[in-house]
Amino acid sequence: LERGQKGNVSEGVSFGLESADDITLSNWSCTIFGQPGTVFENRIYSLTVFCDDNYPDAPPSVKFDTKIEMSCVNSSGMVVKNNLHILKNWNRNYTIETILIALRQEMLSSVNKRLPQPNEGEMY
Repeated sequence: LERGQKGNVSEGVSFGLESADDITLSNWSCTIFGQPGTVFENRIYSLTVFCDDNYPDAPPSVKFDTKIEMSCVNSSGMVVKNNLHILKNWNRNYTIETILIALRQEMLSSVNKRLPQPNEGEMY
């Protein structure tokens, strides 16, 4: 939480609680900046991460709010756990930042980096 709030996170990602009074630390607003040299370049993607009672033993739910075409994202913006290595092979030591970094790296994959994208700013 502190790393996200202070902006002391990896390049290209940011995150923080949706509401400052969320004492359960369940609902997170996140941002991924598109990877240079890909169709995602110069785009900002908003995501919502929800950590239920099983977190950190089970992965959180991750949903893109900004429309995106990626092999690990379904037609409603949900990240498909079985299609993203880090969620499929979840380790309780992984963090929200780890997930965001993995998604940003996935933008570089040969499958994703040239996929036609929705118009910038379109939302689910």
